[in-house]
Formats: sequence, structure tokens, C-alpha cells
Amino acid sequence: MGKIQSEDAPSKVIRPHPGMCVKTSSITDQQKVFVNVCQSQDVPPPPNLSQEALVELLESDDPTGYKVPMSLGEAHTEMDNSSKSCIVYDVVINEEFFQKCQKDTLFQQFLIAVSLEGLENKYSLELSRDLKILKNRKFMGSLTEQNIRTKSKPVIQEIDSKESQLQSPTARSPQFCLLVEPSIGQAEFLIAEIQLPGVSSARFLVLDLGEDRLVLNVQPSLFHLDIFFPYLIDQENSAAQYNTKSQVISHAHSVPVQSLR
Repeated sequence: MGKIQSEDAPSKVIRPHPGMCVKTSSITDQQKVFVNVCQSQDVPPPPNLSQEALVELLESDDPTGYKVPMSLGEAHTEMDNSSKSCIVYDVVINEEFFQKCQKDTLFQQFLIAVSLEGLENKYSLELSRDLKILKNRKFMGSLTEQNIRTKSKPVIQEIDSKESQLQSPTARSPQFCLLVEPSIGQAEFLIAEIQLPGVSSARFLVLDLGEDRLVLNVQPSLFHLDIFFPYLIDQENSAAQYNTKSQVISHAHSVPVQSLR
């Protein structure tokens, strides 16, 4: 299996705009923690979701199927209103999605929940759900710049070099399946297998890989696939191959520990 050729993932520095400030605490040491939920147009929006669909999602057996793209900044120490030190984290989401959450209490509660879960998973925290949204303060301390990843286009290794001309006026969604190994216990690898009938060369494939998302386009406008993974993946330890005989692209990803979204 050919390893994706990648250098440092392309990125850009953003300065988020204020949003809302949530006060909570660390369960382990009872220290006050503030979460600045910020907004930026540079963070992609999640898929559109109605309130009815959100209710169904929250009542389902697997609410992790809906992903909210966010940038989770590292902890920084600030002074609260009592001149005591406190820990602050900045979470940056898409600006339009933030405005939607501000207008709907259920979406706002959902946003806070996924923000806390994201911080807990990334930084091995335990945060209290006894929280408070500060009414007269949109952020605590100062907002820090964040370095977010932009889309990269990895190279796909081709098994068979036969090529043919592809012609199709409209892109369609290909059939695919996601496999988790091992099937029981902590996931170590996530494998995506995508069927691309009629595609005889890897040179027509454009594959964009994020930490929890895969976007595949087959030129010229033959197939388009945009899926979110149930796990965060290690982009540096991902590999792809395209088999021109079976016309299936297999994409294997290493899954870090505690990466369930």
C-alpha cells in the first residue's frame, strides 16, 4: 500500500472573533475553567441541520454521526474578575453556525456540549457540566491566534497504469464502506473503501483529507464524495491505493487513542 506523500500540512493563522464565554470547572482539581466559544469564517461550517433533525440525532443511539468542525486552542492563564488566575480555552467554530446557535437554545446547548467534549478528548480533561454562560462578557482574557489546517491534496499511488478517457456531465455519489480494525475494543485503524466504476487511472482522483473528514472528487465531474469519520485520524499515518482492476480506492488511517468524536 502506497503511503501518501505529504510534507507539513498546509495551514493558516487566524484571529477569531468573540462569541460567548462559558464558565465551568475541572473535576479533578476544582479549578475554574472558562471556555471562549469564538467564531471565524475560516472554519468550515457543519452540514445543515434542522432543529427536528437535531432532536432525532440526540435521541439516537449514535449522536456522534454529526460533526461540528472546530479549532481547539491550548490552555492559557488569565485573571478573572476577582484577580485570581484561571484557565481559559478558546474554541473556534464557523461564524454562521455560531449565529444559528445563538438564536436557538437547543443548538446552543449542543454546541457547548460538543465543545467541552472536544476539549476533554484533545487535552485529557474532565470538565464539569455544571456551567454558566456569562451574560455580560463575550470572552475571558484575550483571544489568541490559532493555526488551522487548510485542505491538502495527497498523492495516491496507482497499481495499474492503464488510462482511459473519462466523460460524464454530472458528478454522482459513489458507494463506499468504512471498516474499523479491530472490530471489538479500541479502534486502531479506519479503512475507507470506495467503489469507482469506470475510473481506470488514479490521475483523475483528487483526495482531500482532514482530521475527521474525507473529500474525493473524480475528474471530470464523475464522482463526488464528502464524508465525516466517526474518529479523529492521524493524517501523517494515512495511506491510499487505487486498484484499477477492481476500480476501488482503499484508504487506511491510523486512529489515535481517545479519538472518538
